[in-house]
Amino acid sequence: MSNTRGFACALLAALLFGAATPASKPLVESLGPVALAGLLYLGAALGALPFALGSDGLRAIERLDRRNALRLAGAIVLGGVIGPLLLLAALERSSAASVSLASGLEGPLTAVLGALLFRDALGRLGWIAVGLASLSGALLAGGDDRAAFAPTLMVAAACVAWALDNHLTALLDGVVPAAATFAKGLAAGLANLAMALLLDARAFGSSEVAAALAVGALGYGLSITLYVTAAQQIGATRAQTVFAAAPFLGALVSFAALGEPLAAVQVLAALLLASAIALLMKSAHEHVHAHEAFEHVHAHRHDDGHHGHAHQDMASRVRHSHRHSHEPVVHSHPHQPDLHHRHPHRGR
Repeated sequence: MSNTRGFACALLAALLFGAATPASKPLVESLGPVALAGLLYLGAALGALPFALGSDGLRAIERLDRRNALRLAGAIVLGGVIGPLLLLAALERSSAASVSLASGLEGPLTAVLGALLFRDALGRLGWIAVGLASLSGALLAGGDDRAAFAPTLMVAAACVAWALDNHLTALLDGVVPAAATFAKGLAAGLANLAMALLLDARAFGSSEVAAALAVGALGYGLSITLYVTAAQQIGATRAQTVFAAAPFLGALVSFAALGEPLAAVQVLAALLLASAIALLMKSAHEHVHAHEAFEHVHAHRHDDGHHGHAHQDMASRVRHSHRHSHEPVVHSHPHQPDLHHRHPHRGR
């Protein structure tokens, strides 16, 4: 089922992204936050490039309409420049564990902005899940090794930028996840490196550059590609609440690779996150809703109730991507706020 695949993508994205923070700690001390942000996102572009080429997604970037081009530009500025710069600036001033744990604010902020601005409706179970994830983040951020006040504010501001980026990316229509990740990584990487040359030029070796590119390819490129896939399938709020496991997974990596202690409060937070994910997987709601006629491009299957067109020599369960049209329809079925279900909900 696409929902199961979406949740699996979100979990793997969380693991890769969570590991990127402790992996970046020694690099930010030598490269600086601006240059490291540039290299991480260039690495993200390199990591996503094979997937973008394989899906022929780069041509779709050139054909974007004005609305989707603005969404992509906003995602690049917020998620590729402002967010990572603030996070890495905080990482330069605080411990990797502290910054990882404070980044748990991203989930609740995504949920709040989703409910207020992006028609990302949540039912009762969904709001309970967001509450559990928020409590988990509060427990993680309230540990003994808390970041200083200024770095914490930087991380919180980064989370606001990423929350907006999450929703803009989830609404992208006509761009496959790998192509969106490549475009964001290339544009943000070059912009950050240009700023580094102007504002904070430092001497560093080829091994540091290679390490930063590798961290970016896995922790940002592959991770972001997986996250975008999840967000388009299950909605940004649900994908981000699953992605809220990243701080805890980052703490586990710090424990295993850096020898940092694993506190009991972190174990409790993990249990809360697991409960939140379980509730989210059951939080789809059902009511009569209408779909207007429109045309777009995204990955889909022909057994999901919304894609009835057929292809010769292709089974209905095979996932593929191409431009296709939808006819007007009114029906009722369990659904989540994916690309086809961004309708308003009164009283929800």
